Amino acid sequence: MNVLQSITDVQFDPATIDPQTGRNQAFAIRFRTDAPAPFPQVILRGPGGEWLFNRDQIRRLDDHHYEAAIPAGFLIPGGYQIQVESCRLDDPGQAGGGDWIKAFSSLTLEEPPKVQVKTRASRSKNVGTRKIYFGIHKHMHQPYYDTVNPGAWDGEKDGIFGTRKGAYSEFVADAIQRYVDGGLPHAGLSTSWSGTLIEQLDRCGREGLCGGGFAGWAERLRAVAQAKTTRGNPRLNFSAFGFFHPLMPLIPHRNIVEQIKRHREIIESTFGIPASRVLFPPETAFHVRMIPALVEAGIEAVIYDSHHRARAVRNYPYAGKEEGMLPPNPAEQMNDPVHDWYQLKNVWAGSKISPGTLRPEYVGYTDPDGVTHKIIAVPAERYLGNEDARGGFGALQYPDCFGQLYRHLEDTDGFDPKHPPFFLLHSDGDNYGGGTDSYYRHNTERLVEWLQQDDRFELTTVEDYLEQFPPDPNNIIHIEPGSWAGADNGDPQFMKWFSRYRDAYSPDLNSWAVLTALQNLVFTLRDAGCTGPAIDHAERLMLTAETSCYWYWTGQDVWDAQVTRAANAALHGVQGELDRIHARGLDRTGPTIFPPWVLPENPGGQMWGQGGLIPAPREAVLHCFVADVSGVGSVRLVGNTEQGELTLLLKDNGPYPSATGPGMTARLFTVDLPPGAGLLTYCLEADDEAGNTTRSSLERIYLG
Repeated sequence: MNVLQSITDVQFDPATIDPQTGRNQAFAIRFRTDAPAPFPQVILRGPGGEWLFNRDQIRRLDDHHYEAAIPAGFLIPGGYQIQVESCRLDDPGQAGGGDWIKAFSSLTLEEPPKVQVKTRASRSKNVGTRKIYFGIHKHMHQPYYDTVNPGAWDGEKDGIFGTRKGAYSEFVADAIQRYVDGGLPHAGLSTSWSGTLIEQLDRCGREGLCGGGFAGWAERLRAVAQAKTTRGNPRLNFSAFGFFHPLMPLIPHRNIVEQIKRHREIIESTFGIPASRVLFPPETAFHVRMIPALVEAGIEAVIYDSHHRARAVRNYPYAGKEEGMLPPNPAEQMNDPVHDWYQLKNVWAGSKISPGTLRPEYVGYTDPDGVTHKIIAVPAERYLGNEDARGGFGALQYPDCFGQLYRHLEDTDGFDPKHPPFFLLHSDGDNYGGGTDSYYRHNTERLVEWLQQDDRFELTTVEDYLEQFPPDPNNIIHIEPGSWAGADNGDPQFMKWFSRYRDAYSPDLNSWAVLTALQNLVFTLRDAGCTGPAIDHAERLMLTAETSCYWYWTGQDVWDAQVTRAANAALHGVQGELDRIHARGLDRTGPTIFPPWVLPENPGGQMWGQGGLIPAPREAVLHCFVADVSGVGSVRLVGNTEQGELTLLLKDNGPYPSATGPGMTARLFTVDLPPGAGLLTYCLEADDEAGNTTRSSLERIYLG
C-alpha cells in the first residue's frame, strides 16, 4: 500500500461574507493527495482564532480527492491561512512530527461593499477604561483508587468514569467554540487535569472500558487547544498541576517540582501543547513556602482562593463563627488596610470581600537566609466561583453580581487602569452543576449573549490579561495559607486533611507520618545514586501516596490505609538497597521534616469549643513529624521574637502510633512555645545519626 508523501492542489470555492450577519457563507475547500490520507484535516487561521475541520466534516470525493465543508457563520472579514494536513499513520496519537504531511494556501474574505454589519446595542455602556475582567477555570481529576494496584477496576469505577464522558471529551471544546462563535476576542478557559485521570482515560480508550466511550477521547481537546485569542494565546489552557493531585503546602520542595515536571510531560504528550506556566494547585491549596519550588519548576503565576488574600489584610472584618474559620492569626495579616469592604447580595457569602484586591499581584516569601522569593498570584473569587459551580449562567446571576462589583468599584474609586479587576470562577469541571452539558452549552450561550450586550465585563484568559496588565513587581503582598471553600471552608490549618488532629490518634496524622518516612526513604536512595526499576517504582509509589484524596474521606479504612500500603510496598522493594546504604555509610540525606502545626491555632486568641468560639489559652505547643532512615538525632527550633533570638530543643515523643501496620513511620516532636512572645518567626533544624542536617522553611505565628 502506498504511503502518503504529499498534499497538492488546494482549492476552494469563492468565499463571501453574508451582509446580514457579517460572517462567511458556506463554502468548501478541496485538495488532492498522492496516496490515501488516514486522518485528513483542515485548519483555518485568521481574525478571531483558529478553526479545525476533520472527521465527519471532511468527505472523500474519490481515492485521493477530499473536500472539507466550511459551515456558514464561522469567519469574519479578513485574511486567512489554510493549512491542509494528514497523518501518515492510522493512529495520530502514535505519530511524531515527521508523520504529518502539510500543505498551505490562503484566502481573503472581503467586507461587502456599501453594507454595514449590524451589531447588537449595549445595554450598559463602558465609561473610559473601566472594565471588570474575569476568567473561568475547570478542574478534572480522578485518583487511583488503590495505591499499589492502579489497574484495579470494577463496576463502580466504570460508572464513575462512564457518567463523565462528556466532561472528559466534549464539553470543554463545546464551550470554547461558543466563545469563538460569539466573537469574544480574548475568551477562553483554563483547565487542570491530573496525570492519574489522563492515564486512566487512556486505559479506558485502549481497553474499551465504559462501553468503549473513551476511544479517541482527547482528539477534540487536542484540536480546540490550537484555537487562539486575538493576542495569539491559546483559548484553552491546560494549567500546570501536580501529576498525582498532591496537597502542595504539605509536601517537600523537591516533590512539588517533580509532581509539576511529570504533569507537564503528560499534558504535552496527550494534548499536543505545553502546559501553561500558570499553576492551579490541587484543592486550590496554597502556602507561601511553596513559592521557591514553584519558581524552580518554571511556574510564573499561581491561582489561589481570594478569601485568603482578604483575611491577610490588617483591618479584615472577621465575620465570626458563621465564616466557618477561626480568626486570622495576626502573623498572617501583613497587608495594608483597605477601605472597600463589601457584602455581596443575592449570593451566599460568609464574609465581606474587597473588590479592589481582586486582581493579580506578586506574593512573596522570605526564606531562613533572608532571601525573598516572589511569584504572580491570580485570585479565584470564592463566593462567585461557588455559585458558578452550581450551573453557570442562571445559577450565578452574572449581570446582578458582577454589576454589584462594578458599582462598588465606581463608588470607592477602585478602578486602576494599569491593574483593572480580574478574577477566576473556578470549580470542578466534571461534577454536579458545573460539570454538566448545560453548563458548557446552553448556559455558556447565555453568558456569551450577556457579554455581547454589556462591554463593562470581559471574559479573558489569564495569559491575555497578564500580557495587557502585568502586576507591579515592586508591590509584594502576603496570602494566608488555605484552600478552597468546599474543603471545610479552606481554613489555614488545612483541617480537611488534618482531621482529628487534637485526638490521641488521628488517621490523617498517621498517613502524614508514614508518608514523611516514605519520602525520606526515597530521597536517601536517590541521593545515594541508587537507580533501577525498584527505585523508580518506590518513587512513583511515594508520589502516588501524596494524592490529597487519601485524606479527604477520613474514617473509611479503604482511604485511611492507602498511604501505608504504598509505603510498605516501596520498602519491600528497596530493602536490599537500603541495607547496602547503611552497610557502606552512604547516607547523605538529612531528616525529612513535615511542616509544623501549633495548638491552639491562635494562642491567646480564639479557638473552637462547645457552642462556637471560645478563648484560646496563651500556652501553645508546636508539633512536627521528623523521619530519617539512619535515625533522628536532635530537632531544634531557631527563631526570633520581639524579645530577640530564640533556640528551643524539641522533645522526641517516639514514633507516631498507627492503626494501619506501616513498616516505617515518622517520630513526633513537640515543644512548648513562650506565651505572650508576640510575633515568632522560626525554622526547624534536624540532625540524623549519620551526621546530616536539614533546615525547614521559615514559619511565622503570633503568640498572644
